[in-house]
Amino acid sequence: MKTVIQRVRRAAVQVEGEIVGAVDHGLLILLGVGHGDTLSEAKWLAERIAVLRIFADENDKFNRSLLDVEGGALVVSQFTLFGDAVGGRRPSFIKAAPPEIASPLCDRFVEFLKAAGVKRVETGVFGAKMLVELENDGPVTILLDREPRAEDK
Repeated sequence: MKTVIQRVRRAAVQVEGEIVGAVDHGLLILLGVGHGDTLSEAKWLAERIAVLRIFADENDKFNRSLLDVEGGALVVSQFTLFGDAVGGRRPSFIKAAPPEIASPLCDRFVEFLKAAGVKRVETGVFGAKMLVELENDGPVTILLDREPRAEDK
């Protein structure tokens, strides 16, 4: 699984002109699921993101987590995180998991975030054409992934 985590002042996602998910102060999490990803990767990433210290304290140091600042999380599925643009001029997405695998793992990732203590978790709509709007705070953008591990299967 791969994530792009952006610290935001606000973020919203629209589908067909309607806002389906939005947060103030917190994180926008773009989430990609690859072949071989399991619940283990989803749980590890969710728990890691909840406690990742990327919010400033009173001394402007990265010492606070999403849990510490009681921020929200907007999770948007994004298979394009597995795009391979090394060869040719059009990216290949064959490393992305098919929807029947990716959609349930995205749902479980959201559940794991909530179980980790994130009080407000919003989402986009899996497989829909979405318009994502955000105000990146900092800007702070972190790439975080976890490859499937043999011992987890």
